Amino acid sequence: MKKILLASKNSDKLKEIRLALQSLPVEIVSLADFDDMPDAVEDGKTFEDNALIKARFFGARTGLACLADDSGLEVDALNGMPGVYSARFSGYHADDGTNNQTLVNELKKIGVTESKADYRCALAFVDTDGTEIITDGKVDGTIKLIPKGSGGFGYDPYFYLSESRTMAEISPAEKNSISHRGAALEKMILKLKGRLP
Repeated sequence: MKKILLASKNSDKLKEIRLALQSLPVEIVSLADFDDMPDAVEDGKTFEDNALIKARFFGARTGLACLADDSGLEVDALNGMPGVYSARFSGYHADDGTNNQTLVNELKKIGVTESKADYRCALAFVDTDGTEIITDGKVDGTIKLIPKGSGGFGYDPYFYLSESRTMAEISPAEKNSISHRGAALEKMILKLKGRLP
């Protein structure tokens, strides 16, 4: 059974990815299983760049095959922001609450109560033999100033999939079936199946 490192400490993200990968004959470990692991410097211009930076960095550090994700929110009214800065929209030690408040404040500043937006995800897999695989996914929606739902994480309570339903109001299984990360994972699983015994 192949051991794959998920390059994340985000417990919500890890749950989503583990759920999606359960059909593969793999043993999953995460960065939480390693003490004193330094952070990768995510200075790429795109989600794909940052996912590859992380997969290469942590794969080299641990000697394991590594799967890394970089994902975020692109809001039309904010010219695509926060984009690759989604996790640190309100600063380097930001959390979901402060990032969401920054998002709301930025929209209020320009007098916007809702905007078309999309969630984007890039996944990068770097195998121990140096093989690199990248997949991506996207889901369209609308950002509104009123949050709804207590599920999900990140910007999910503000990301409306329909007029009245947010990403924070759907089950983890449904989220994996329709989300940006779910789409990227589905493509990645198909590619990994061809490499696994």
